[in-house]
Amino acid sequence: MGSRGSNYRQSSSASFGSRISFLMLSMFATMASFYVAGRLWQDSENRVYLINELDKRTGQGKSSISVDDTLKIITCREHQKKLAALHVDLEKARQEGFVSKQPFETGESKKKKLLAVIGIITMFGRKNNRDAIRKAWMPTGAALKKLEEEKGIVIRFVIGRSAHHGDSSDREIDSENRQANDFMILENHVETPEERAKKTKLFFIHAVEHWDAEFYAKINDDVYVNIDALGSVLASHLDKPRVYIGCMKSGEVFSQPKHKWYEPDWWKFGDGKSYFQHASGEVFAISQALAQFVAINRLVLRTYAHDDVSVGSWFIGLDVKHVDEGKFCCSSWSSGAVCASA
Repeated sequence: MGSRGSNYRQSSSASFGSRISFLMLSMFATMASFYVAGRLWQDSENRVYLINELDKRTGQGKSSISVDDTLKIITCREHQKKLAALHVDLEKARQEGFVSKQPFETGESKKKKLLAVIGIITMFGRKNNRDAIRKAWMPTGAALKKLEEEKGIVIRFVIGRSAHHGDSSDREIDSENRQANDFMILENHVETPEERAKKTKLFFIHAVEHWDAEFYAKINDDVYVNIDALGSVLASHLDKPRVYIGCMKSGEVFSQPKHKWYEPDWWKFGDGKSYFQHASGEVFAISQALAQFVAINRLVLRTYAHDDVSVGSWFIGLDVKHVDEGKFCCSSWSSGAVCASA
C-alpha cells in the first residue's frame, strides 16, 4: 500500500512538473511570436513606405531612392520614437506634480474661469485682524460664495500648521474655520515668521492647483481692500498673459543680523546693497501663467528673508510685464485706491 501511494505521488509530481514546463514553454512561444510579428510588421511598414517612395520617383523619371533619402526616412522614424518617449515622460512628470494638474475640460462641463483668487496671509494669534477684515471688506457666509459666483473672486485666509501639530493653536484655527469656512490651511507648512516667503510660495502653488483663475493676489492681514476697485484694476490687464502688478519699490538691503529687516543673503545684492524693483508685499497680483511657473518650478525657486523680494526675484529673468500700479500703494485711501493699511 505504502509503495503504491509513493509511486502515485511520484507520478503525479512528474505529471504536474510536465504541465508547468508545457505552460512555460507555451508562454515563451507566445511572447516570441508577438515579438517576431511586431518586428515583421515594423519591417513591412518600412518596406511599404520605401516602395511607395520608389514608385513616386519612378513616375518622375528617377530610378531609385538615394542613400540620403533613405537615411532621412530612418531619422524620421527615430524622431517619432523619441516623441513617443517624451509623451511618456510628460505624463510621468504630470503625475509627480511638475506640470499643472488642472483638469482638461471641454464643452458644457467646463466651469467659468474666475477673475482672481485672493490669499490673505495671516498667522496664529491674529483673530482680531481677521474679524476686522470680515467686518470691513471681506464677505462672510453665503455672501462669500455669491462673490465667487457673480464676480469670480475667491478670498481665503492663508495659514500653516503649528510646529506641535494638533496643539491649541491648530485647534483654534480649525474651530474658526468650521464657523467661517474661509481658510486655506497649508497642512505641510509650519507656521513661523522666518518661513513667510515659503508660505507665500505655497499659497500660489495651492491656489493655482485648486482654482482656475486669471490672477492670483496676495494681501497682508492688516490691509483693507476695495474689492470692486481691485477687480477693476485686474480686469484692465486681462490682455497681458504674463503680468506682475503691484506698488513697485526698491530699498536698502540690511546686513546686520540684529536689524529688523536683516537679509541673510545680503551679499548677493552687490556692493550697493540695494534690492531690485519688486512689488510691495501689502498687495500684489500675478497672472495665471506666472502662478503656474511658480508651481512647476517650486523646488528650484529661491526664497529670501522677505516674501515680496522673493516673489520679485522669481520674475527678474523672465519675459514678464511689470506694472507699477499706484492704486496698490496702501499708505492711505485716495480716489480709486485699491487698499489702505490698518
